[in-house]
Amino acid sequence: MASVSFDQLDGHIWMNGEFIAWRDAKVHVLTHGLHYASAVFEGERAYGGEIFKLTEHTERLQESARILGFEIPYSVAEIDAACQNLLVMQGFEDAYVRPIAWRGSEMMGVSAQKNKINLAIAIWQWPSYFDPEERLRGLRLDMAEYRRPDPMTAPSRSKAAGLYMICTLSKHAAEAKGYADALMLDWRGRVAEATGANVFFVKDGVLHTPVPDCFLDGITRRTVIDLARKRGIEIVERSIQPEEMADFEQCFLTGTAAEVAPVSEIGPYRFEVGEIARVLMNDYADAVRPLRAEAAE
Repeated sequence: MASVSFDQLDGHIWMNGEFIAWRDAKVHVLTHGLHYASAVFEGERAYGGEIFKLTEHTERLQESARILGFEIPYSVAEIDAACQNLLVMQGFEDAYVRPIAWRGSEMMGVSAQKNKINLAIAIWQWPSYFDPEERLRGLRLDMAEYRRPDPMTAPSRSKAAGLYMICTLSKHAAEAKGYADALMLDWRGRVAEATGANVFFVKDGVLHTPVPDCFLDGITRRTVIDLARKRGIEIVERSIQPEEMADFEQCFLTGTAAEVAPVSEIGPYRFEVGEIARVLMNDYADAVRPLRAEAAE
């Protein structure tokens, strides 16, 4: 798939209430969402023909739109149904699901109060966000130059397209140096997250993770916290200073695309791919595939 441009894939996309041919899903060059980033999106995964925590993702999509000052003209139930029906139409069991809502092209300028709100959903096969072998060895992360902004300066509780500009810049810079990703600090200089995933650390059997007060409290993040609690693992959500990474033994990332991915290196800091990271990686794999988990019992 890497050799095929994404606008030339086969299949269908759900767009504004209709299933249309993939190559026909187009927007005008003067779309407000392109020029002013007035767009929100979700990243979801289907496993075995079921989209994991679909309704939670759809509710967050609706809330992200509300934060950006617009209303998606479809209900949560309608969006859920569109995602599920499109998955069947595409014929995929395991796939990535991308709903996106944006302001259209009726007005062009910072103010676009009368623009139509569009919604599209695309589904494609995307086996792994990170290289599988590198993931098992533990990912190598650079330290990002850019920081997550003060929530007084950006709508940080929304999954808004514009917030990912610095993520793209940071990931590109990291990959140019041979790293898989980058760790971002927040505007105060505290540990925040990777460019598209939350981060956890392990010390003396206890999980530590930053408080998501200026970045998304990821759905995968919350799932992994629940899985850890079922294992009796203590969770501490707190502010983490970068220099504390020298004392952590393990590290891993969580996200819909990343799933649970162990980390072996962040800048000058080193971690082992330890038991807690491996256990939670396996527990998450079982959680997203309930039939596999039942067969293992």
